[in-house]
Amino acid sequence: MATAKTWKIWREIGDAVVNASRNPNRRWYGPHMAASVRAISERIQLVDFVLEIRDARIPLSSEYELLRKFPPLPSKRILVLNKMELADPLELNKWMDYFEQRNYLSYAVNSHNKECVKQFLNFLQSQVRELHKSGHSGHTTTMMLLGIPNVGKSALANSLHQIGRISAAEKGKLKHTTVSPQPGDTKDIMSLKIGSHPNVYVLDTPGIFPPSLLDAEICSKLALTGAIPDDIVGETKLARFFLTILNSSHEYKKWEKLCKSQDFTESLSNEISTSYVQRKRQYPTDHTQDFIVYDVRRVLYETISAFDGDLDDDISMGNLIETQFAALRTVLRVTEEASEFADLRVASKILNLYRTGRLGHYTLEHVSASEKS
Repeated sequence: MATAKTWKIWREIGDAVVNASRNPNRRWYGPHMAASVRAISERIQLVDFVLEIRDARIPLSSEYELLRKFPPLPSKRILVLNKMELADPLELNKWMDYFEQRNYLSYAVNSHNKECVKQFLNFLQSQVRELHKSGHSGHTTTMMLLGIPNVGKSALANSLHQIGRISAAEKGKLKHTTVSPQPGDTKDIMSLKIGSHPNVYVLDTPGIFPPSLLDAEICSKLALTGAIPDDIVGETKLARFFLTILNSSHEYKKWEKLCKSQDFTESLSNEISTSYVQRKRQYPTDHTQDFIVYDVRRVLYETISAFDGDLDDDISMGNLIETQFAALRTVLRVTEEASEFADLRVASKILNLYRTGRLGHYTLEHVSASEKS
C-alpha cells in the first residue's frame, strides 16, 4: 500500500501552502505576528514553565519552530500533545515513548474532557511543587503556552482555568480567552489563573508560524488538521485528501458491523456525552446527527469494500473518491444540481466529521518513519 506522502494530492496541497507562505499578498506573516513574536520573546525569559502545545496527530509537524530561535530558556519545558482524542491511541503511545527516550517531559491531553484536564492540572501542580522544593522562592508560578495556530492552546487554557478555579473554590466573574476553530484568531497574550496556594497562572499566546514554510510534506499535514486556513487549499481538495488516507487505512474496517446490523444506535450514542444527546434535536440536514454519521460510515465502508481497483494508483484512487462523493451527496442530503457546489458542501461536512473524530482516529506521522530520517 502506498504511503500518504506518495499521493499526488498530498504534494499538491503541500505545494499550495508553501507558495501561499511566500506570497506577500496573503498576509501570511503580518505585523500582528511580528508583534506577537516580540512580546513572547520579552516574556518567555521570565516564566517558570514553557508548555509547547502540539497536535497529537502530527507530533513533529506541529512543532513550535520559533522556540529554536530563542536563547536557552531558564524555564522548564513540557511538551503537551493536545487533541489526543483524535489520534490513533496505539500511535500516540509510541510517540510518548519516543519523546521519553529523548528526555522530553511530555503529556497527552484532551482539552475538552474535564477529567483529563483535571489530571493534567494535577500533573502541572506536581511540577510546581518540585520547582518550589528546588529553591523557587516566588509566590507566583507562571506557565507560557506556545504553539502554532489551532493546536488548541486557548481551549486548554480555558479548561485549566475553569477547573483550577473550581478546585480553589474561588468566586467572581470567569475571565476566559477566545476560542475559535479558525487558526490565528488569538491576537494577544492572555493571563489566566489555574491554581492557588501557590498562585499559578498560564499565559495563552497567539499561534505563530515562521515567516515562510518550506516543507511541502509538513504543510499538507498542517492543512488537513486545520492549522492552515482552509481557503488556501480549498475544502474539496482537503476532503479528497482525507478520503485518500481513509481508503488507504484499516480504520474503515471497524465499521463492518454497520452493514450487518441495524441496531447500532446505542454504540454510536456512547461516543458522545449523554447531555449532548439530550439537548440535540434530530434535523435531517444536520450532518452531526448520529443517524447521519451512521450512514456516512456505512457508505464509506461499502464503497471501499466493493472497490476492486488498485488503491496504490492515483487514477484508481480518484475514481473511488468520485464514487464516494456521489454516494455522500445522498447521505448528507446535498441536493444542489451543480456538481461543484454539491461537492463543496459534501467536502465541508466530511472535513468537519474528520476533525471532530466522528470518522475515526488518524495519526499522520509514525515513529518508525521519524527514526529512519
